[in-house]
Amino acid sequence: MSPSLFTDGITNKLMACYVDEGMADAILVRVYGRKTELFVDRESELKNFQVLRAHACAPKLYCTFQNGLCYEFMQGTALGPQHVREPQIFRLVAWEMAKIHAIHTNGSLPKPSLWHKLHKYLTIMKTELTTKASHPRLCHEVPSLEVLEQEVAWLKESLSQLGSPIVLCHNDLLCKNIIYNESEEHVRFIDYEYAGYNYQAFDIGNHFNEFAGVNEVDYSLYPSRDMQLQWLRHYLQAYKQLSRESQGGGAGVVSDKELETLYVQANQFALASHLLWAFWGLIQDQYSTIDFNFFRYARLRFKQYFKAKSMVTALEMPK
Repeated sequence: MSPSLFTDGITNKLMACYVDEGMADAILVRVYGRKTELFVDRESELKNFQVLRAHACAPKLYCTFQNGLCYEFMQGTALGPQHVREPQIFRLVAWEMAKIHAIHTNGSLPKPSLWHKLHKYLTIMKTELTTKASHPRLCHEVPSLEVLEQEVAWLKESLSQLGSPIVLCHNDLLCKNIIYNESEEHVRFIDYEYAGYNYQAFDIGNHFNEFAGVNEVDYSLYPSRDMQLQWLRHYLQAYKQLSRESQGGGAGVVSDKELETLYVQANQFALASHLLWAFWGLIQDQYSTIDFNFFRYARLRFKQYFKAKSMVTALEMPK
């Protein structure tokens, strides 16, 4: 059996094991990154993995162990920023996201995870980072904790009023977490560490942010209004169809008002995505042993947050 270490992950270490050179029989072994239990609920990850698998949205899960898990390798290409802009691909991404969002929970709908995560990360930053005398960069290169607490409070007050539905979300749909199978003409999402119930518009806005890439971040690649409206129309058509099918209905028509509403929601929730991953980057910078410049990444997300804030707050919901 041949092992192959994957290098694209920035949270965990991932290895593929296979006999067939084409990796048709490959299995993946993922070992959790150091201190990732600070911001990943492993019980919730496993539960969401199983739910997604039951709805044909995830690979087979073979086993779990103390600091990782083993699962089926999905055949296809991990996408990059150049791929997610292509209409034939982003239509598939929109459909797959709608498919996950249309999965219904049993019983009462859980609260969105966004605010819990932001406050949890803030608490970790207060207790684990600011007490370290060896972190002068935190004083000079990132906003103060007081400013960040004010931003989180402002986001919660503003975004909670937008009326975005609470749905099952991936919450981390960067390009490399999308596997495109060209021969079968579909995409699948991988890595469910951050999956859970959240605002529909957060999942979409977060994905739009990821058009900029991770290793070489370029926010000029953030999708234009026209591209977003195309993407959102495909998404809404799929979401309505899939939701109505589960309730015994048919396809739904997307109105201009619905489209514009989701456009405003997604772009405003994209702000929360920037802040969340900036916090995450600072925590990872403290603990991760993976070769990635987390501090630089956090600074870029903070910078883009404040730049985008002045633009998206001018967007108004349609009447």
